[in-house]
Amino acid sequence: MAADAGRRLDVANILSFGDDLVGVLLDRKDGESLAQAYDGARMLRSACRSESGDLKLQVKEYQDKINSCKEKLDKAKSETVTDEELNALQNEMEGKLQSEQQLRQDLRAVSDELDNLDLQRASIEEKKDAVKKKEKDMLKAQSMLSMCVSVTNIMSNFEDQDKISGYIVDKNMKKLDKFEFEKTMSPVEICDKLWKMI
Repeated sequence: MAADAGRRLDVANILSFGDDLVGVLLDRKDGESLAQAYDGARMLRSACRSESGDLKLQVKEYQDKINSCKEKLDKAKSETVTDEELNALQNEMEGKLQSEQQLRQDLRAVSDELDNLDLQRASIEEKKDAVKKKEKDMLKAQSMLSMCVSVTNIMSNFEDQDKISGYIVDKNMKKLDKFEFEKTMSPVEICDKLWKMI
């Protein structure tokens, strides 16, 4: 019953609405107003469609910009280094700098050692030249001594530093007589005694 009452009420409302609509349509002024309202509604609808199209384009442009920004942000995030990676890279760089400093110190040490070796080489070359000069002087002295021995037939003994000693030799350098003199004797006395022995 309540359902029937509700239907009767709805039908009554619809009939009342229909009567009002007929009254509005019969009124000429209302028809023109309705036509103007319809034309206004069409223009409004057309303007809304145009505005809607423009808004859709703008929304699409902004969405594209948002997507581009998201891509750039993702790319920037992928290119940026995390704190852990940054610390690892910094530690690696510090290790390489320490290695470089150690290599520079080693290079300085090697350079100093090379300079030292160059000085030693120069010193050795000087000593070598001095030895060659002494050998040359010694050969000269031996030649001179040999000439003196062949002229005077006297061979000195330079090993005995305490006395003046040596041998009287013949032409074949065969030792004949040995002589010894004290260093306290004068050179003239020594020469006289040697000439008497020859």
